[in-house]
This record gives sequence, structure tokens and C-alpha cells, in this order.
Amino acid sequence: MPRILAVDYGQKRTGIAVTDELQIIASGLTTITSETVISFLRDYFAKENVIKVLIGEPKQMNGEPSQSSEIIEAFVKKFEKEFPSIPVLRVDERFTSKMAFQTMIDSGLKKKQRQNKALLDEISATIMLQDYLTRKMI
Repeated sequence: MPRILAVDYGQKRTGIAVTDELQIIASGLTTITSETVISFLRDYFAKENVIKVLIGEPKQMNGEPSQSSEIIEAFVKKFEKEFPSIPVLRVDERFTSKMAFQTMIDSGLKKKQRQNKALLDEISATIMLQDYLTRKMI
């Protein structure tokens, strides 16, 4: 069965998470610099069968697009041009960073480890993906 991949795209870093082949469990894959995302995904898609990509859609509390929306929209257009056969699903990413930070605390990471923003981005992508999987099964 093919995998589903989630992208938490940011101005500097991008967190990436992926499902297992049965699409049951989301796991953090990596965090990379945002300028290398397309080449990383090109290599990853050549090795793995990915059926769908979730890309975070940043919104403010009132549902309006956040200030980083333009950057992410540009990435989505670039992604769709580069990988036209892979469907993109936009998902609300509000609170994922806060949830990721709380996850780091709950898992017992020391303060120094919790300052690792790359890990935070990877966990955020994982939370987005696991939330999607949970809603899909309901």
C-alpha cells in the first residue's frame, strides 16, 4: 500500500512525516532546509510510493490566512508543478507547534533538547499527519 506524506513547510526549515505502508501510523521522517525540499522529495518519491501529500495551511485564530500563507502558497504551486501526479491536501496546522512542544515536554526531553526547532518541525508534521489519519478512520 502506498504512503501518505505530510509537509510542515516553513521559511527556513521544513518538517516531514510519513505513514507506514498500511497508513496507520505517522512517523517523523526528517527536517530539512526549505530550499532543498523539492530535491529531497524528488529523491524520496523515486524510492517510495506516495499516494498523497498533506501540506499545512497556516491560519489565524479567526480562520483568516496567517502572514506565512504567501510563502506556503508559493511552495504548493511549485510542488504541484514539479509533481503533478501526486494530489495535495491542505490541512489546518493551527496549534501543531504548541502540541509538538507539549509532546516534547511530555516525553521527558530536557530543556536544551526542547530548543531544537528542527525536531519541533518534524513533530508538527507528524501531528498533522496522525490527525489526518485519525479523522480518516472515523
